[in-house]
Amino acid sequence: MVNAEDRSEPVGLGDPGEQAESSGQGRPGEPDRGATRPPGPGRTVARGEGAAAPGLLPAAGARPVEWRVSDRPVAYEAAMAAMEARVEAIAAGAAGELVWLLEHPPLYTAGTSARDADLLAPDRFPVHRTGRGGEFTYHGPGQRVAYVMLDLRRRTPDVRRYVATLEEWVIRVLWRWHLRGLRRDDRVGVWIARPDKPALAPDLPAEDKIAAIGIRIRKWVTYHGIALNVEPDLDHFSGIVPCGIAGYGITSLADLGLPLSMPEVDMVLREEFEPLFGETVWMGE
Repeated sequence: MVNAEDRSEPVGLGDPGEQAESSGQGRPGEPDRGATRPPGPGRTVARGEGAAAPGLLPAAGARPVEWRVSDRPVAYEAAMAAMEARVEAIAAGAAGELVWLLEHPPLYTAGTSARDADLLAPDRFPVHRTGRGGEFTYHGPGQRVAYVMLDLRRRTPDVRRYVATLEEWVIRVLWRWHLRGLRRDDRVGVWIARPDKPALAPDLPAEDKIAAIGIRIRKWVTYHGIALNVEPDLDHFSGIVPCGIAGYGITSLADLGLPLSMPEVDMVLREEFEPLFGETVWMGE
């Protein structure tokens, strides 16, 4: 049951008092060996062929977005409680916007559209039912989760544009290592073609996910966010049908030949966030 204060709607619908939800996972790309760089770091395929996602910069004079990094794994329940409290404070004007980078212990989360049949190994890891959009997702060590808490009233109150800008953020981060991220109309998130793998069908090339996107919005304040596979145990994804999309694989930066440290990835995440969402200020742990 959903009450009037906490009503969920599909992506792109709703007013400032409603919540909008979306989820998806994207795949990483193959290192771009000898390929021509796309015309602009956000060049992607589908969801508006050739159209780069717009940014969501705040109004002039806005406070910088707080940037926080947790060095130790954070329990899922603790993270959700902290995020819920922060969202309420942002909506009330009592706190600033925040991006929180962290890792979780191994677990599965079930979004509002999750189907029990997609939980293939229910006893493998803890399962958390969550209010974000989408289906089942894995979180664990080696995956960088970015919880993004922004007040869209200070920017542009457009849910589709927000999701597209999150995708653009991931795409630009991947391109720093010459990985070509892709959008797909039927799969929210970021993907990369895998020509080294067998095609799924004669006209359906193999693609792997590298990043998940799942959001919720309350009073025009966003929460949840993205999950980028840096170097997780990819076998842990086999206990679910990730985001309810069967047939596609999962990959990571390490799987694609990029054994990067989490601080290296965090630095690029911050550098590519600012042109799209605005200035940040470091808040530490």
